[in-house]
Amino acid sequence: MPFLDSDAVHAALPMRDAVRALQQALRDGLSPEADPPRGVLPVDNGQLLLMPAHGRAYAGVKVATVAPGNPARGLPRIQGRYLLLCAETLTPLATLDGIALTDIRTAAVSAAAADLLAPRDASRLVLFGGGPQARSHLRALHAVRPITRVTVVGRTPDRARTLARGLPDISGVRVDTGGPEAVASADLVACCTTATTPLFDGDLLPPHATVVAVGSHEPGAREVDTRTVLRSTVVVEAVSAATREAGDIVQVIREGLLDPAALVPLADLARGAALPVDGRPRLFKSVGMAWEDLVLAGAAYEAGRARPVRGNR
Repeated sequence: MPFLDSDAVHAALPMRDAVRALQQALRDGLSPEADPPRGVLPVDNGQLLLMPAHGRAYAGVKVATVAPGNPARGLPRIQGRYLLLCAETLTPLATLDGIALTDIRTAAVSAAAADLLAPRDASRLVLFGGGPQARSHLRALHAVRPITRVTVVGRTPDRARTLARGLPDISGVRVDTGGPEAVASADLVACCTTATTPLFDGDLLPPHATVVAVGSHEPGAREVDTRTVLRSTVVVEAVSAATREAGDIVQVIREGLLDPAALVPLADLARGAALPVDGRPRLFKSVGMAWEDLVLAGAAYEAGRARPVRGNR
């Protein structure tokens, strides 16, 4: 059975192709609401996650781990493997590196949403975070918008400079550092952190700004404040998942300030059944869902069959 390692997964899924695959799956009728809830088992040093999904051609399951102490050990915070199956026979077809798949799909979903929400000329990105997801989000958002300037925000100026040095060198993109107030001049804001409290003042957001927040899937954690949510058109992968897992959304609903019916499913946006409201910021809150892993695992498998890729063995 083929195993696609990290290099093979990245080779099979260029970011533009990953974004298109996700958008096309939604346009073809895939229903994110059909995803079962994520299985989460707390353990002494983190969490074990189980994320199954099924579709017309493939079924699959990702087994992942979240170990908050790993970065201090020089290890990834999130690790795992993906098992891809034939939907008709449930025969195993391939396994894929779960780190690479998660890295790509999280940023690709954000870019798929930003491509439907952000002005076509959006060029100024404010980036909170400096880990693998921050790097992937820079690549992904650059794939769908003409980004020329990136402001990296960290907990301290020294931290921000360290984070900025870790970003990929992309031709024509100027990277500098700043504070949370930089969102006041942003076209795009990407929140890719492990923060549990809001990163910036939502009143500072320009009316045209698009925010993507991907840092957590826990109802007690949030990266954006209540003002950001209330001022924005709020787009989510699935209403059921957002109201169960997205602290940025759950906490505002619990405050009695947001009606879940106001949330816009990403599928509706992709199919043209919903549009953002002019003159308001746009917020895409992602928790990461199993259907995204399945779509991209299938695409990677098909690309690997079409041409030899390193690790396809």
